[in-house]
Amino acid sequence: MTNAHQTNNHNTAGHDELPTNERDPILRWLHRVMRLAAYVLAIAMVFVILVGVISVLHTIFINLIQPPYFLIPDIIKTFGAFLAVLIAYEIFSNIRLYIRSDVFPMKLVVATAIMAIARKIIILDMAEYSALDLIGMGVIVVGLGITYWLISLADRDAAAKDQPPVAARSLLPGSKTKAYTD
Repeated sequence: MTNAHQTNNHNTAGHDELPTNERDPILRWLHRVMRLAAYVLAIAMVFVILVGVISVLHTIFINLIQPPYFLIPDIIKTFGAFLAVLIAYEIFSNIRLYIRSDVFPMKLVVATAIMAIARKIIILDMAEYSALDLIGMGVIVVGLGITYWLISLADRDAAAKDQPPVAARSLLPGSKTKAYTD
């Protein structure tokens, strides 16, 4: 059996981290509660995204109908609102991927963090932060960029070897067996 076939069988089997067919009735109940909590978070995030889109559209509309017409006076804050909605969408994607499989979407989480820090930098008011704060943000950006690059390299290497992505491989059952070792 190939690794890809094992991965497909694993993914269709359901969420192995929180199995609802657990022998222990307390654990089975707790796993159901945790899965329900993930669904509630997904629904709440959709609500946040819809409210955010309405808020952005309302802000743009109000700015366009007031003098000076067809100008957005504080476009940086408007960009920040757009990015906040996009970050919420990325968080929803993280939750959705977690619900659909037992794979923790590491690359997507890092990409979301990069987007969040980029939003902070875009709307940054330089007067509010010290030089040390700015250096810290720069270190975070570089660290996240390197992390994303390394995950991408590892995933590309895993794909070339017909293995699941590195972020997923560490969570798959039997991942410590020879089938998934390099």
